[in-house]
Amino acid sequence: MSEMELEAAHVSRIDETDDALFYASPRLVKHIDEPACHALENWYRDHLPQNGSILDMMSSWVSHFPSDIKYDHICGMGMNAEELKENAILDKWLIQDLNENPILPFGNQAFDACTIAVSVQYLKRPTEVFKEISRILKPGAFAAISFSNRMFPTKAIALWRAATGPVDHARVVSWYFKSSGGFEQAEIFDISPNPFESDPIYVVKARVPLAPGQI
Repeated sequence: MSEMELEAAHVSRIDETDDALFYASPRLVKHIDEPACHALENWYRDHLPQNGSILDMMSSWVSHFPSDIKYDHICGMGMNAEELKENAILDKWLIQDLNENPILPFGNQAFDACTIAVSVQYLKRPTEVFKEISRILKPGAFAAISFSNRMFPTKAIALWRAATGPVDHARVVSWYFKSSGGFEQAEIFDISPNPFESDPIYVVKARVPLAPGQI
């Protein structure tokens, strides 16, 4: 798959009405079950930089970050103000529809990490968004994209709906990183707590290259 192959049919959705209407009412529920939530929280505990500045994109009333770890600054971006107000771990939040405007309102190299939790399937302009993520990350910083098998099917893009399982979904996210041109090769983590008793959960992680001369 090359960047030119991502056509309108790949990002079409069953429901093409305004996303602002879909997200107008707050959904104060978790979109993965508790074991999967704990697995993602533990992965964040082991990987997110302590005392770092983190951007939580496509955020909601929970970010799954461990509350016992001190981060310098956490900024959330989402679609519903009431949900983001309920997210106590955020130091700052803002509303932005990435399908309408993929340009992030931050300077270059502003963050030490970026996360998108169980929402990447809704991006209609993923290459543009991932290019912006690479721009706002510091050299050597990483983005971590998690996904499960749950989704709002009417709002997920056709490319995601057509994938047959987690391997295909991981390949899609890895291709987003590669097609953006700003990341090293992606790593895939299966952190599912128990595939027979809980929701599966996966993370695809990729780093921005270090600047020349950096170690």
